[in-house]
Amino acid sequence: PLHEELSMTTATAELRAEVGDVREPYRAMMERIHTRLLATQRYLETRLAGRDPSDDPIYTQAEELAAPLRLCYRALAETGNDHLADGNLLDTLRRLACFGLTLVRLDLRQESSRHTAALDAVTRYLGMGAYLEWDEFKRQAFLLREIENKRPLIPSDIPVEPTVRDVLDTFEMMARQAPSAMGAYIISMAQSASDVLAVELLQKQAGVSPPLRVVPLFETVDDLRRSADVMKQLFDLDWYRNHIGGEQEVMIGYSDSTKDAGHLAAAWELYQAQERLVALCCDYGIHLTLFHGRGGTVGRGGGPTALAIQSQPPGAIQGRLRVTEQGEMIQVQFGLPEIAARTLEVYTTATLRATLQPPSTPLPSWRAVMDQLADVSMTAYRSRVRGQADFVTYFQSATPVDALGHLHIGSRPARRQPGIDLTSLRAIPWVFGWTQMRLLLPAWLGVGQALNTAFETTPKELLREMYRTWPMFHATFDLIEMVLAKAEPDIAAHYDRSLVSESLQEIGCELRRELDQTGDAVLQITGHPTLLDNNPVLRRSIDVRNPYVDPLNLIQVELLRRLRLNSSDERIRDALLITVNGIAAGMRNTG
Repeated sequence: PLHEELSMTTATAELRAEVGDVREPYRAMMERIHTRLLATQRYLETRLAGRDPSDDPIYTQAEELAAPLRLCYRALAETGNDHLADGNLLDTLRRLACFGLTLVRLDLRQESSRHTAALDAVTRYLGMGAYLEWDEFKRQAFLLREIENKRPLIPSDIPVEPTVRDVLDTFEMMARQAPSAMGAYIISMAQSASDVLAVELLQKQAGVSPPLRVVPLFETVDDLRRSADVMKQLFDLDWYRNHIGGEQEVMIGYSDSTKDAGHLAAAWELYQAQERLVALCCDYGIHLTLFHGRGGTVGRGGGPTALAIQSQPPGAIQGRLRVTEQGEMIQVQFGLPEIAARTLEVYTTATLRATLQPPSTPLPSWRAVMDQLADVSMTAYRSRVRGQADFVTYFQSATPVDALGHLHIGSRPARRQPGIDLTSLRAIPWVFGWTQMRLLLPAWLGVGQALNTAFETTPKELLREMYRTWPMFHATFDLIEMVLAKAEPDIAAHYDRSLVSESLQEIGCELRRELDQTGDAVLQITGHPTLLDNNPVLRRSIDVRNPYVDPLNLIQVELLRRLRLNSSDERIRDALLITVNGIAAGMRNTG
């Protein structure tokens, strides 16, 4: 369009000096840009095909494309063609400023143990000892020394295991990319300051320049509790403080914390971790960006966007926010232009409101109640999930979790490591499995016992006051109430009867009894006569969707039964995938 639109002959001396004495200077510039864009496209296609590209000039930086476009803009504006300058040309410049040449920056993510294993292989090969066996103090000293050392540490021909080679190759790949294409390097399961320094060293070794910002991701309850201590150790290092330039990003994980402790306890641990991180960064004069690793489902931190942002602790949102929009919610939130614009409006409005009108600090009496609720619910959750004999076997029998790993609908393997225990199972299939059979267990297990215990010592009116006036408490229990309203114990019982051995079916009976008790207890807090009585639109939406989702559950049970008799039947597996997608779509932010 720009080539066709910009046919004028009047131009500035600056533009003519660039394109020469031609009749249509703007078109000449657009032709030059178009030729280089086509060369860039061919270069990328050739590289992806594994062939050597030509030497034709290509665009590698957004500024290389923006500069000639701005030159044309200035020429139009200075020659009285402002209406053309402010049309498609200005739109193109704005798109380029927003999206660059790569549309979106790429974050990389790897688990901390993989970096540890890589450095252990290096130190053993070089005869420096076993990095894996060193304590935290020795690791930090070694990493800082090597970061500041000008010589390379890792020989290019070092013989290593494939998993270590994969880590080293990833950093070498990072070094070959344009800086504008890269975002952050996220460390899953970060547990110590050395985990962050290890990535800084590996970036330096590979020649990543400028280095990507390193973002520790604290996921489990224990890791969330130690997150501020870990960051303090880093901030106390002169090299690290100078390196970050007063900016720090920290990611907090909702999925694994919920899998570890249950939704209620995880929500309180995440809230307190943010409070500690905000206070720490304030003390050190560092601007903190909290990156919320939310999934689409309540069991993975999902829920209404505005409510989630408004329920963060005071100071956690200072004009900036990062949050994941994961696969199952991208279509819902951004699938249509009008919906995408509305989603961005919600994010912007909620972020501004949380910055300008932050919630008040919870009262000490509220915190004491929340401490008790979280402690009891976590104990109840873990005693069931980790302590009950045959619980893992029941979970694998009653849900389609084993089939999910073969359906190719996720960006990561279902398990971090081979095995049948829940420790190695990722949070996504954990939540997804319970959702498919409509029990939704991670979002409510332990809540009923916690509330019933609190009722014995805490006035119910205090709990209701907390629900009315504390955004975090209100949001947490609204989400739990929504999950309880979407659960279908009769459907879950059908999965048990059809797929679970008779000796394990009592586990399902106990869980369904707990589900009913939890619903009764939550209603005593919210004061609603029935679940979602305060939200008739959502209640109606669930009632409309259920007649379509329920038959899919019945079909899925039969397909699972057949697949377990003949695991190689691809037709059954494909049909199962359709039911999985259908149930997930019907369950919305619990699917």
